Amino acid sequence: MSSLKDQDKFWLNKSLEQMSPGEWESLCDGCGKCCLHKLEDEDSEEIAYTRVICRYFDESSCRCKVYSTRKALVPACVILKPTNLKDLPWMPSTCAYRLLYEGKNLPDWHPLISGDRQAIAESGNTVSGKVISEEFVHENGYDEHLVQWVD
Repeated sequence: MSSLKDQDKFWLNKSLEQMSPGEWESLCDGCGKCCLHKLEDEDSEEIAYTRVICRYFDESSCRCKVYSTRKALVPACVILKPTNLKDLPWMPSTCAYRLLYEGKNLPDWHPLISGDRQAIAESGNTVSGKVISEEFVHENGYDEHLVQWVD
């Protein structure tokens, strides 16, 4: 376990709006679930996850290959901000941004808690090894790749 003192745990002492850009970015646990294509039922508004992932997702690092230019390359890519979290019901229930927005604690495997970037992989909460790039799936075929992710 990490030996951080409570005063060093900025996520306990600051609101999402008060965080520095570096603190904000460090909240990302690297699960990759936000990079998945999701389908929304127009009637029920229920969100279904697929195993189809953005072409720019790097499975080995669980990070975006084009992070700084992602919005230009993928106009539908959502840039997370404290002000838009309320509008993103598809964010994974294990996402640190969502958890903190909802007033919940970070899970033990989160890198800020565990001190280990591999802890999330060991917990089974990453998409690495479980996805297929959108490059290999016809847009109308996403429903053939529906999955239930572990929370």
